Amino acid sequence: MIDLTDLKRRIVHGTQRRIVNPVGRQLPITMLETIGRKSGQPRHTAVGGRVIDNQFWMVSEHGDRSHYVLNIKANPAVRVRVNGKWRTGVAHLLPDDDAVARLKELPTVNSAVVRAMGSDLLTIRVDLD
Repeated sequence: MIDLTDLKRRIVHGTQRRIVNPVGRQLPITMLETIGRKSGQPRHTAVGGRVIDNQFWMVSEHGDRSHYVLNIKANPAVRVRVNGKWRTGVAHLLPDDDAVARLKELPTVNSAVVRAMGSDLLTIRVDLD
């Protein structure tokens, strides 16, 4: 039997990896930079979120299955590009936070996409330096 949640996650992940992230690197959209847990190299991922009180808040669509979440687990030191400027910080995974409620505080279009495409929502807070 086909696991539809896993199929959805694989389709979304492939689209993001092959289309969204390469385009996002070229545009002034919000990006998250993590350090690859295997390669040790910087990894850039297009994300949606918002700075609130010197913290960047976002919701991962696929929770612990997102590569950038696995990278954060290995090394929580990250950078976030917001409005064309890179800011350093420390990421915190918040599995007890209500990710659906959190999305209501974040950019509307991105939040709608995360709700529609997500399979295992996870809130992430980056405490910015």
